[in-house]
Amino acid sequence: MAGPGTTESNLAGCAEFATELDARLVPASWLLPPRPRDGRHLPDAPMISWLRRRIGVGDALVLHGFDHTVDPIGRWATSARIGRRAEFAALPSHEATLRLIAATRTMDELGLHSDVFAPPRWLASAGTVVALRRRGFRVCADSAGVRLLDRHAVQDRVVRGRVLSTGGVLGSAGVLGSGTGGVGSPETEAWRHRSLVASAARTGRRGGLVRIAAEAAELRRPAARRALLDAVDAALAAGARPGTYRVPVSTTTPLSA
Repeated sequence: MAGPGTTESNLAGCAEFATELDARLVPASWLLPPRPRDGRHLPDAPMISWLRRRIGVGDALVLHGFDHTVDPIGRWATSARIGRRAEFAALPSHEATLRLIAATRTMDELGLHSDVFAPPRWLASAGTVVALRRRGFRVCADSAGVRLLDRHAVQDRVVRGRVLSTGGVLGSAGVLGSGTGGVGSPETEAWRHRSLVASAARTGRRGGLVRIAAEAAELRRPAARRALLDAVDAALAAGARPGTYRVPVSTTTPLSA
């Protein structure tokens, strides 16, 4: 379970959802942008303090890109389809390295540390993967799966599994962000929720990696929150074992960098 968009305004919904997951003995992975859209985090802010406590009880903190305040792509954009929020989708390694250094420095100022990375829209360029490996990151979670980084190995290893959300399955093109796609009509929303639960159960029965993602703002909506919890319950009933992006649970297979 991932929560991009984690902000002070969404803290209550995140806390309530975390309590529900605790009751199921399921840890969460919380995606935090070092520089959020509304400015900056403060070290003593309630959200940051809450994240420290969640890490202490076994949740994972995931570095979610760097700068969500401005158009982050610049001249490296290769396609309008990528969108302005796919910050690391087209960066060369040296530019990705600079952003990772700045992101890590910002996290240090908050008293937080993470060697797990998830790019905005789950899209990471080959240069970003190189930069992550050189900077000592252990994990990169992208649209195709969870890449286990090893700077000394010829090949990384990957736990394959696409991202499931209330908006559908996130494909490699990243057209759907986690939890995006709008609420739509009640009938459409209900269909999406049933699809999420069915996909989680199906993946769990096959022994695959079940990745359920939600925007933090979604957790304030009872119907969306219920669908997400139903998906977690369906995956557990199908035999899935709880894990986080820091320690994914599945059989790994080789993947070239």
